[in-house]
Amino acid sequence: MNLAQALDGFNLDNPQLPEIIAKNALTSGDYPYRKKQKASLYEKTLLALQIELVKLQSHLNESAERIVVVFEGRDAAGKGGTIKRYTENINPRHARVVALPKPSDREQLQWYFQRYVSHLPTAGETVLFDRSWYNRAVVEPVMGFCTPEQTEAFLNEVPNFERMLADDGIKLFKFWLNISRPMQIKRFHDRRHDPLKQWKLSPVDLKALGRWDEYTSARDEMLTRTHSAPGPWTVVRANDKRRARLAVISHVLSAIDYKGRNEALVDNRDDKIIMSAPEFLKRIAVDE
Repeated sequence: MNLAQALDGFNLDNPQLPEIIAKNALTSGDYPYRKKQKASLYEKTLLALQIELVKLQSHLNESAERIVVVFEGRDAAGKGGTIKRYTENINPRHARVVALPKPSDREQLQWYFQRYVSHLPTAGETVLFDRSWYNRAVVEPVMGFCTPEQTEAFLNEVPNFERMLADDGIKLFKFWLNISRPMQIKRFHDRRHDPLKQWKLSPVDLKALGRWDEYTSARDEMLTRTHSAPGPWTVVRANDKRRARLAVISHVLSAIDYKGRNEALVDNRDDKIIMSAPEFLKRIAVDE
């Protein structure tokens, strides 16, 4: 049985993950590393970067600058884990995580962006969106939660919305955490059979398993049409959660000038892992 056959015949309820999926999950999707980053190096680098985040937060408090960080990606891409490592050592009074539930009946009748505007940062604050207004570009159309006309209107409007944020002085970061299909299946399987992680597996997640190609098409359309100077997309290849987390934090730190910045640490960019949306789309076009 080859990998494609194992994926097509995958049974989430089987407690035994097929060996061919487990063996190839990390390197699938043309991922550039054969092994996960060593835990010791990861922990050392993460701590150093978290110290830099504390410095950055001090700078934001003094300068009254505002940051919005948007995290998008397929289910199980590692959004929540990355946000946790970003925020765990900074002052929660000046950093908020926003993960909005399904819109209420009232919110469904409002301007689409309205429910997100109320969560934007005040002076000196960082807000991290665990999924964002980009639900309208990927999850909602793929799962049938909005009409094609609503998605088209969103794709036309969002560059103007983000330009308004930038014009008002908000620094906007948008990350797409990209994982391969075998890695997503492996992570779903881990959640299904770990009693401490089962809560992470929602009915929407299960439906998404059979809609890989639809998600891919929606992702590519979104990245193509909503990458702009005020709101550029940064793609992080996230089969290895450790490398992805470090790449995200480093990218934010490298974009803002703050006192005492460790240049050698912050500017140590791994171009195999992190890239702009146009670079990513060009790369996958060649790979495919």
